Amino acid sequence: MIKISEAIIVEGKYDKIKLSSIVDAVIIITNGFGIFKDAEKLELIRYYAKKTGIIILTDSDEAGRKIRGYIKSAVSDGRITNVYIPDIFGKEKRKIKPSAEGKLGVEGIDTSILLEAFKKSGITASEEKKTSDITKLTLYELGLSGSSNSRELRARLQEKLGLPHQLSAGALIEVLCTMMDSSELKRITNQIKEDNNGI
Repeated sequence: MIKISEAIIVEGKYDKIKLSSIVDAVIIITNGFGIFKDAEKLELIRYYAKKTGIIILTDSDEAGRKIRGYIKSAVSDGRITNVYIPDIFGKEKRKIKPSAEGKLGVEGIDTSILLEAFKKSGITASEEKKTSDITKLTLYELGLSGSSNSRELRARLQEKLGLPHQLSAGALIEVLCTMMDSSELKRITNQIKEDNNGI
């Protein structure tokens, strides 16, 4: 398992499952062409591009190229690294028939080939090992969810941290986990409450 500080963008949940077994990183799913209509996801990708840099890892077929191109054009500021998987023909085990172009996607590629693709793109493991204990319960206990003023409090937190405005509570947890632990979040949230007369 290698630790990567950049956020990795993949097409589907099976790609994420495959990748999660070999890398410790934030992995964002585009849901295929769903990214074209998902403003919140795009905001998140732009955020990570500026903060940590992003790695785009899509399939090597036409659809993968379109998604890669769209993300590159939508992210004007930040660092983008492209990781390309080779053209390998075959079909994924869970599928009845091969894809339209007959090539294996990220989920079907051998682990060693995937790691080699990262290496070729200059992606190396990062040393920092940061684990976070922020959960849905943490947000609830701090008043960031489940109360009448939670939305306003979350908006102020996101503004203070320089995060995109269009984030669901779930997406917020994922981002916060890459930034801090619950004690740091509590400190910042309490500070916001004090500054705004207890929102």
